[in-house]
Amino acid sequence: MTRTLLIMRHGKSRWDEENVDDLHRSLATRGKRDSVRMGEEIRARGPMPDIILSSSAKRARSTVRRVIGGSGYSGEVIYDPDLYFEGVESCLTDLSSLPDWVRVVMLVGHNPVLEELVDALTGQLVHLATCALAHIDLPIDTWADLGDNAEGDLRQLVLPRELNRR
Repeated sequence: MTRTLLIMRHGKSRWDEENVDDLHRSLATRGKRDSVRMGEEIRARGPMPDIILSSSAKRARSTVRRVIGGSGYSGEVIYDPDLYFEGVESCLTDLSSLPDWVRVVMLVGHNPVLEELVDALTGQLVHLATCALAHIDLPIDTWADLGDNAEGDLRQLVLPRELNRR
C-alpha cells in the first residue's frame, strides 16, 4: 500500500508591507492568483487530499484558503505553528501522527524546510518555487511507518509558471 504526500510551498508573499514581521506577511497578487490556479490543477489532476496540514503563517493560511477555493476541497485543515520553519523532523512528526484513514495529505509550508523534506523522502534535490507542488508516493502502510528513509517516489513537480502559460 502507498500513501501520498503533496508538498506545497506557500504562494508569493508581499515584501512591501512596512512594520510587518515575517509571520504576518500577506500574499502578493501573484501569490493569490497562483494559489487558486494550483487548487484548480489539483481538482483536475488529483489526487485530492484527505487532510491539509499547514504552517500557521499568514501567507500559508491564505494560500490554503485559495487552494480550497480553486479545488473544492471540503476536508479538515490543521494549522500548526510547528510547521513554521521548525525543520524536517517537525514535519515528519506531524505526518507520522496522522490517522490510518488518511491516504493523501497536503503539507503547506516554507523553504528551505520543504525542499529538505523532499530530499529526505525521495533523495532528490528540487527547487520549490513559491506555490510549487511536489507529489510524492510513499511505500508505507501507515503514516506511523514514515521516516527519513522512506524512499518515496517523486511523481511530479508542478510549477505555477507552467500552469499560467496554458
